Amino acid sequence: MIRLLAIAALLWASAPGALAAESPQPNVVWIIADDMSPDIAAYGAPGVKTPHLDRLAAEGRRYARAYATAPVCSSSRSAFILGCYQTTTGLHPHDTENPQPLPAPYKPLPTLLREAGWFVTNCAAPGSQRGGRAITKGKTHYNFAHDPKVLFDGDDWRKRRPGQPFFAQFQITEPHRPFPIPARYDEAALAAIKLPPNYPEHPLTRRDWYAYERSVEVVDQRVGAILAQLEAEGVLQNTLVMFFADHGRPMPWGKQWLSVEGLQVPLLIRGPGVTPRSLETGLVSLIDLAPSVLKAASQPVPGWMEGRPVLQGVPADRPHLFAARDRCGDAMDRIRALIGADTLLVRNHLTSVSRLNWSSYKEDSYPGMPLLRVLQATGKLEPFPARWLAPQRPEFELYDLKADASGVHDVSADPANAETIRRQSAALTAWSETSQDQGLSGDPTTEPSLAEIQQAKRQDYRRSWTKRLGKPEPTDAERLAWWEQSYGLTQGTLAK
Repeated sequence: MIRLLAIAALLWASAPGALAAESPQPNVVWIIADDMSPDIAAYGAPGVKTPHLDRLAAEGRRYARAYATAPVCSSSRSAFILGCYQTTTGLHPHDTENPQPLPAPYKPLPTLLREAGWFVTNCAAPGSQRGGRAITKGKTHYNFAHDPKVLFDGDDWRKRRPGQPFFAQFQITEPHRPFPIPARYDEAALAAIKLPPNYPEHPLTRRDWYAYERSVEVVDQRVGAILAQLEAEGVLQNTLVMFFADHGRPMPWGKQWLSVEGLQVPLLIRGPGVTPRSLETGLVSLIDLAPSVLKAASQPVPGWMEGRPVLQGVPADRPHLFAARDRCGDAMDRIRALIGADTLLVRNHLTSVSRLNWSSYKEDSYPGMPLLRVLQATGKLEPFPARWLAPQRPEFELYDLKADASGVHDVSADPANAETIRRQSAALTAWSETSQDQGLSGDPTTEPSLAEIQQAKRQDYRRSWTKRLGKPEPTDAERLAWWEQSYGLTQGTLAK
């Protein structure tokens, strides 16, 4: 009998599922918010209550300068799941209409871990809802063809074999628009909101921002439910928990723009080997997460990955990061950025395209879009926000992040910055060349024409406003009035 038990134990120890039981390798959990800047208390955001995220920061490391490689979800998600820039792989257009299989040698992180014996899952965070209905399916939104049934083992990490290490992704739909509009507003909290200077001072702006902050608090509740699940199963202490967002907040000058607001994200990591209450101030890209997980899992990091492991600190030889924005749905553009220790350099390849580049998504979803134009047309837009509505853009923009952490004051015209622009633009060009930036050639040839995409998106926009106002192409004033009513404001707030 003893001999039989010994043989059984030997067989179990040699099974793939026994890997975690005999090795110090941690499990890994990614918690991914949809469209969120570092707007939590742990990052100093006022008026937002985020106790569970604050707990992650207290029990682990807060990354003060983490950035997405693209200011929109599918491009960014395609990059961080592969650990390399979306422009390198040709996955740069947002919402690829005709996704293709990944070419060799690229493999997503879940595939690499699954091949190594890990149990890999993807699901919506506990309690997720849309339109009052529960959501269990986790978002992927990759710009390459994939079968979730092949890419993942399922949607519940608890279904793994005993002792099998797991990599679980929890997708949080908040604070992606539409925000739930509050039934009532805390007037003190409304007044305390610190709007960036490139946003108009207006009651609608404040109420929209207030709704965003409440949606961030829902993110925190989702994180609390995930931590409770891990604790209940007794695995939290041996699990690396990584919380981050796919890109910045969904506001007019955030999402879709190579701005601090569009690119900077929260990144909190706690777990084995991570010092509690620690702070990383170096530059970190979301494409660093995949190689960081592989290193923590004692797996080789493929040579094609452009990210670098950052769990033990930011590489000393990293002077800057890069980011790119290409077509976002029906809004064609081509912008590149270099994020340095103290500066942000932005290169606009299409200078004739304004920041108000027409986007059916934004025009359908953002109350700030018609508000900006109506304020401008009526002469009520403050001078600084009005600068952001210029019909054209310079080729280069430069932001001094030491003096202007939000990156809203362009100092490229100052002669004293000419050498900085020359040096950093040369580095940006060198990156495009060495990484074989495919975005510089436009969309992949497998995509429909831009005209076809724009026509389809315009029809979606027309259907949305027909449902709301009974007309497919309402004016800015009509759309603004609809948004004011939706947010509980009486018409005529422009006079306030």
